[in-house]
Amino acid sequence: MRTPIIFGNWKMNKTIGEARELAGSIARKIATDRIEIGVAPPFTSLTAVRDSIKGSSIHLAAQNVYWEMEGAFTGEISPKFAVDSGCDYAIIGHSERRQYFGETNHTVNKKLKSSLSVGLKTILCVGELLKQREAGKMEAVVGGQIRECMVGISTSEVRSVVVAYEPVWAIGTGKTATPGQAQEVHSFIRSLLKELYDEEISQLLRIQYGGSVKRDNASILMKEADIDGFLVGGASLEAESFLEIIEKSLEVIA
Repeated sequence: MRTPIIFGNWKMNKTIGEARELAGSIARKIATDRIEIGVAPPFTSLTAVRDSIKGSSIHLAAQNVYWEMEGAFTGEISPKFAVDSGCDYAIIGHSERRQYFGETNHTVNKKLKSSLSVGLKTILCVGELLKQREAGKMEAVVGGQIRECMVGISTSEVRSVVVAYEPVWAIGTGKTATPGQAQEVHSFIRSLLKELYDEEISQLLRIQYGGSVKRDNASILMKEADIDGFLVGGASLEAESFLEIIEKSLEVIA
């Protein structure tokens, strides 16, 4: 059975002090090993959050990494720096990175290889725009992202990958894919993993849903067979709402 995984992506929010306080509030109230839980604060707060969650089961994630380990790349963050800051996970390919900073499947593939090479478990984000869904191109878009981002990733390496499906039209909009819509895509992704790798890998890899996840929809989404957890945005910025999502998910898997 796949262990559910719920991570909070704090994006460009929280000062060091605010991040330390939020992480501590979450850590003090987490008392379960039935769900893998993690947070992804801004880079400036990684070490502060690392110290706040020390001794807990919470994982620390970088919101992004570059594909080179060092060099003349002003403003970029090496995967080695993420590890040095206490991260054991990295998020790559987020829709906002693709939309605002020109990331492509090719560059995400390079980042995935780089992240995995230093031992970081990696959350690979994929998802379609509203116009692409309405045009019936979901499978072509999401399938293309997975195929191109997974190029050169071996069977042993892919075991350290989590796929996060983010319908771009449901991120920060208040809209949410229905459980049926989300399950359809998660099932498609799982079948594609079987095609690219094998049945074992397709059943092993966890697929998160990300797109306006809240307390009110967490349980109905978690009930779907191929939804293994959530990549939470806005609702992870307050300890209470993030913990409620975890509690609702625990009720489903109990």
